[in-house]
Amino acid sequence: MSSDYTFLFIPSTHDDHLLNFELFLCFLLFISVFVFWLTPGGLAWALSMAHTRPKPAIPGPSGLPLIGSLLCFTNSLTHRLLSKLSQSFKAGQLMAFSVGFTRFVISSNPDTAKEILNSSAFADRPVKESAYELLFHRAMGFAPYGEYWRNLRRISATHLFSPKRIAFFGEMRKEIGLKMVKEIMEKNCEEVQVKNVLHFGSLNNVMMSVFGKRYDFNGDDAVEVEALVKEGYELLGTFNWSDHFPILGWLDLQRVRKRSKVLVEKVNVFVGKIIEEHKLKRADQIQVSNDFVDVLLDLEKENDNGLSHSDMIAVLWI
Repeated sequence: MSSDYTFLFIPSTHDDHLLNFELFLCFLLFISVFVFWLTPGGLAWALSMAHTRPKPAIPGPSGLPLIGSLLCFTNSLTHRLLSKLSQSFKAGQLMAFSVGFTRFVISSNPDTAKEILNSSAFADRPVKESAYELLFHRAMGFAPYGEYWRNLRRISATHLFSPKRIAFFGEMRKEIGLKMVKEIMEKNCEEVQVKNVLHFGSLNNVMMSVFGKRYDFNGDDAVEVEALVKEGYELLGTFNWSDHFPILGWLDLQRVRKRSKVLVEKVNVFVGKIIEEHKLKRADQIQVSNDFVDVLLDLEKENDNGLSHSDMIAVLWI
């Protein structure tokens, strides 16, 4: 065989070293990804533990590379799938798993769940994109734990959920209950959507105590309010890929951001109109209904809560 053929088929020593080095780097990368993937809880927990002191890992599934346990949330019976996973990993008290770059922890034990819910360490929840766009990051359910959150909690506990406030609207709740019964009785032998009756009854209860307004079960105003509430709950409940895969955030594949911006404009108009109506009544010295809007306006007048107009809309609507 001539040297020409040797040159064509046998790489030089320099090329051989370069090829071996590239193979070695690829092998190290593969091992690193594999080790991260096998970490209990998955990728998000592995990345978190890499920046903190080593601690005993919470048991849980590694899931698939990059996406983690995402497939559990594509099923309508997510709670059952997670329950089976916790049983298979013997992680009834705590189970960790990842969805993209987001860490999750769940508990199937009542005592552990109670401890989590009562701990301030878990008060600062990650804000969903829909909640942020809808201004709900300014309401108590999504606001970060701190002075602002404690102020909202104090206002709610004192002026919205206090025994005196609940008793004050007792007669109103009785009227709504009788209205629900009447609505069902008027159907005679027709089919009754009890779910819808309960929904409008609950909606009227909230609207009366918060806004001081009552809506007819079949009126146009009630349909409009119900549509706004339904859209809000749907956006908050949507499993948004952008919350867990930041690289997808600017794409808005599920149109959550666009729908949220449209809804927040409608909510601003709806709630802003109610606030202005209350201000006009107070300016004309008309007897106020002493609802939650009036409470916030009194606190704003006293400069006691430091809530802006946008804060008030978010707090009232959530």
